[in-house]
Amino acid sequence: MADTNKSIHGEWSSRFAFILAATGSAVGLGNIWKFPYITGENGGGAFVIVYLLCVAAIGIPIMIAETMMGRRGRQSPINTLQTLTEEAGANKNWHYLGWLGVIAGFLILSYYSVIAGWSMAYVIKAFTGSFSGESASQISGLFADLQASPIQQAFWHTLFIIATMAIVARGVQGGLEKAVRFLMPSLFAILMLLVAYAMTTGSYMQGIEFLFKPDFSELTAASVLTAMGHAFFTLSLGMGAIMVYGSYLPKDISIGKTAIIIAGADTLVALLAGIAIFPIVFANGLEVGSGPGLIFETLPIAFGSMTGGWLFGVLFFILLVFAALSSAISLIEPAVAWCVEHYGIERKHACIGMGFFTWLLGMGTVLSFNQWSDVTFFGATFFESLDYLTANLMLPLGGLFIALFAGRIMLPKDSKEELNLGNDMLFTIWKFLVSYVAPAAVFIVFLNVLGVFGIFS
Repeated sequence: MADTNKSIHGEWSSRFAFILAATGSAVGLGNIWKFPYITGENGGGAFVIVYLLCVAAIGIPIMIAETMMGRRGRQSPINTLQTLTEEAGANKNWHYLGWLGVIAGFLILSYYSVIAGWSMAYVIKAFTGSFSGESASQISGLFADLQASPIQQAFWHTLFIIATMAIVARGVQGGLEKAVRFLMPSLFAILMLLVAYAMTTGSYMQGIEFLFKPDFSELTAASVLTAMGHAFFTLSLGMGAIMVYGSYLPKDISIGKTAIIIAGADTLVALLAGIAIFPIVFANGLEVGSGPGLIFETLPIAFGSMTGGWLFGVLFFILLVFAALSSAISLIEPAVAWCVEHYGIERKHACIGMGFFTWLLGMGTVLSFNQWSDVTFFGATFFESLDYLTANLMLPLGGLFIALFAGRIMLPKDSKEELNLGNDMLFTIWKFLVSYVAPAAVFIVFLNVLGVFGIFS
């Protein structure tokens, strides 16, 4: 393909803009609570070491592959896979890989926006002092009341979808880039403020040891599988987001170096979140292994009892909203880009259409916590079914097939031309990792989430 080939949707103005956007896509709610939580359950510092190795061997090679495919095709994931399949002379069925990613992103946003809405609601709760002096049962009651109210959840879900589509409607540089240039520095600034506060709690070193002191005796086969899975999921791979962002990447920017920076920034956010959260949890004698409740039930207890807790509570939940918003715009961008390309409509009209369908599907998640709580599909609620379908099936399959397509289907001369690593040895290493190591690892993760390795759990 010619070097002058560009996306009809525009380009990032610089490598820094792409790094911010891709990091924003990768950084989400999972970085703020899941990484610290699973680190604590799986050996602390020893788990961090295994996780970093998995990021290097699995996450970065697939991110390079997905970015490279996006820049090569310069279109939405659906049309990019169709173009690359024709270029490689491969089986036409490979183009369904593009559909897999776009549909996965759309489905994820439908329920992600509901959870993000909870964060928006908690900004107001923190600001108005709803946590002050409240007991654990009272704060749990606040969360239960929010989930039980379809009206409250629908309001915040609607507000978040409107904010997301308003950004995406403004285009690559006018919307996506401007948003991440504000969101990501703000996210890092708030994180650093929370880390600074954590240093004053008296339990700072306890939190540091919890995260970084290696204890390899606590590592199990299940720990390694968890590290492999999170290394893949944390970088937003397999859902078309990185591919479509790659399609807006100028030709003269190094994909390899950029992917390493993005993976490093994503990991840094996760570590900083742990450094900020765990000293607060320890200082208040709270349970570190409380899972999803860590955000909405455990931490508010701490915010309600500590000096200046209302301010740090507001900052923390604003942090969650920013992280969710930077991910949300990347989840819907592939679908919006395809609508513009396929139907020839204006971007704002595509956003209105996709925003409406996302909102409508999201109402199923809203109702699954209350009026539809007894409606199940194979024993799971509407929300649980969507979460399982996307996280356990669609994303691992998407990542697996992206690695196989980039490593074994694309012609080596095409991928070498696009990556332009400047070193045959580096290309050979990447080719080996993306062709063999990453697919094998993702396949093992896929089997694990399906329960095949239940013996390890």
